[in-house]
Amino acid sequence: MSWYTKYLSIFEKSLEEISENTIKEIQHKLKLQKQDYPLVSVVAIAHNEEKRILSCLWSLSENICDFPIEIIVVNNNSTDRTTEVLDLCGVKWFDEPKKGPGHARQCGLDNAKGKYYICIDADTLYPPHYIQTMIDKLRKPEVACVFSLWSFMSDKNHSKFGLFFYELLRDIYLLLQSIKRPELCVRGMVFGFNTEMGRKIGFRTDIIRGEDGSLAYALKEYGKLVFITNRKARALTGNSTLNADGSFFKSFLNRLIKALNNATNLFSAKNNYKDEDSNLIK
Repeated sequence: MSWYTKYLSIFEKSLEEISENTIKEIQHKLKLQKQDYPLVSVVAIAHNEEKRILSCLWSLSENICDFPIEIIVVNNNSTDRTTEVLDLCGVKWFDEPKKGPGHARQCGLDNAKGKYYICIDADTLYPPHYIQTMIDKLRKPEVACVFSLWSFMSDKNHSKFGLFFYELLRDIYLLLQSIKRPELCVRGMVFGFNTEMGRKIGFRTDIIRGEDGSLAYALKEYGKLVFITNRKARALTGNSTLNADGSFFKSFLNRLIKALNNATNLFSAKNNYKDEDSNLIK
């Protein structure tokens, strides 16, 4: 049985479809993780995630580490039953009415108590040693931030074989890109950094996407950006972004063409990035 099998059993299910015993188990394990003086703040952002947030929190509550942590959720202007789920499971949460991942992540950063900060997405599941693996690297004095890889959930439209092939090519590309431009490899669902360093910079709230990579780029001033390829830090996330262009195959083809067109950029660092007008919040 894979580490994520039981968490997937409640993924995309409503509260009425989840057994009372499972909910009580999640409540109990989240309660055990509450700490007044955590070393690490694990902060999930959630917008309309009522059918996914419980599986995410279940995976986080069972993470094995040798230091105290706190688990926080930021509700980002949800219009579904997300807040009802958060109240039911007893997790500590904050409300951020300004919609957007930048605003949500900044709210979490403002309220975090831990020395280290790990970004979490509510539609993502995390392996048992995820937090420990990230922090073991982040604790090194020369490291400013860490980031890792992720896999997608298979379904009838995304076979395991197709996803394996896609992820293999993507991982190779990211590994090459991380040599000169590691900030472009960072995704908010698998990203950790020193809390105080992050607060000095802050998340950008004026862009639609890229708040994670922008912060990672700014953190270069403080130390190394470390790419963790250990499978213990490989998360499992939903596959909604894979059909951005209408189908999995078409999205894959378009991304492959884009990667090939940008191949020459893999071998040079970049000191300045220009915002695209389409990504700016007006």
